[in-house]
Amino acid sequence: MSGWIVRHRLVAFFVLSYAIAWAGWPFWAAGVLPEPLFLPCAPLVAALVVIGVTEGRAGFAALLERMTRWRVGLLWWGVALMLPVAMVLATALLNTLAGAPAVDFTGLPWGGFVLLFGLYLVNPLGGAMGEEPGWRGYALPRLQADRSPLAAGLILGVLVAGWHLPLVAYGMLGAIGLVSTVAITVVYVWLFNRSQGSALLILVAHAVQDSFTFGSLGYSAADAVRAEYLYCLVVVVVAITLVVVDRVVWSGLADGPRPAETRVNRAG
Repeated sequence: MSGWIVRHRLVAFFVLSYAIAWAGWPFWAAGVLPEPLFLPCAPLVAALVVIGVTEGRAGFAALLERMTRWRVGLLWWGVALMLPVAMVLATALLNTLAGAPAVDFTGLPWGGFVLLFGLYLVNPLGGAMGEEPGWRGYALPRLQADRSPLAAGLILGVLVAGWHLPLVAYGMLGAIGLVSTVAITVVYVWLFNRSQGSALLILVAHAVQDSFTFGSLGYSAADAVRAEYLYCLVVVVVAITLVVVDRVVWSGLADGPRPAETRVNRAG
């Protein structure tokens, strides 16, 4: 079994990520579990298991280095912190133009958003910390080892979107959210490569995205549904704009994973 994992480490990673996260779905569908169960920590656990079997200490050190790579320039820190906020603000503006009431941003619980941001940074059961060591810390450098960043991003985006399917079944995520997931994955691939392969910056951006959402703006049911579609539109436009404008990243010439990482990860 370990030999198969060594030869197919990326496949093993994604299979484990799905299996762990989806483990409660059939039991809930059969009525055994009274409430939906979805484990956001699955990519983190899958990465640790596969690294432990295939690479050992060197692999753990490489993952830790990507997850703590912070010297990437203030510009990219600003993008990681502000781009998710800007996409929500654009969604709110479009929703107001479409007939929703204007959001009173002065009355929003900003302290609560900051607290949530901190929790998402450190809590593997809350989303960002459970996902990013796997998706961007482990899988993305290996996907980019022998394919273009755009191809790697689209492949990863589809797989990450598929991983969220139980949330659609549970009614916790609209189907349009799967499209948003593919698009935001492309955005994160761009930021990952522009920030010298820093999975830390993607963790930060993801934590901001999870803590400050259009769902926290107090919309009524109908306005919230419209906001979900408008948010998807905003993210898709941002992703397409980055693909069209920043050709350097998608040609693989930007500051992405370091050459040594690419050589090591090519076996995956």
